[in-house]
Amino acid sequence: MRTIGFLILFLFSGTAFSATVLVVGDSISAAYGLAEKDGWVSLAEKEFQATDSDVTFINASISGDTTSGGVARLPEALERFEPDIVVIELGGNDGLRGYSLKDMRENLTTMVMDSEAAGAEVLLLGMQIPTNYGVAYTRRFAEIFQKVADATGAALVPFFLEPIATSRDYFQPDGVHPTAEAQPLMFEHAKPALQELIERVSVTE
Repeated sequence: MRTIGFLILFLFSGTAFSATVLVVGDSISAAYGLAEKDGWVSLAEKEFQATDSDVTFINASISGDTTSGGVARLPEALERFEPDIVVIELGGNDGLRGYSLKDMRENLTTMVMDSEAAGAEVLLLGMQIPTNYGVAYTRRFAEIFQKVADATGAALVPFFLEPIATSRDYFQPDGVHPTAEAQPLMFEHAKPALQELIERVSVTE
């Protein structure tokens, strides 16, 4: 029903949807090991613009970045690009490096609140880490994204890599970074949440 409503609004409003989407992520969104055009962010922009929508994606993702890095660089990006939507895809490197989960949660919360204070809607792309980090740490890590979303009202995709996580064919030889073939699946997984936010900010403009 959500998709039908989106299409009806598009056909009868007389105007295309318009939004600036800022993606703040790590190597997963920076298309590590791939051509930028093959990454999920570029694919998202291409698909939304194919419907004559004025939707621009700004990819401010940096390979290796952590939530602390995101907190430090987000304010400048918010001021520079004035986004309608901020997509936060960070935390994976915090978990893989065994960083403080308390700090990670606080950093993600700060990023969401800073984005909302700047007038942007926020989408969190959650991650999971291997169980060899210990059951308790792995579980607490995965729960952080839901807790931040609940506390701030941010939209959430609980596990961004869910469509590809169980198949090594979708990962590069390092076993960490998704292949070009995985990128469309990642985008399709996040698309409903993105589409809803784009519809929301376009209606209110």
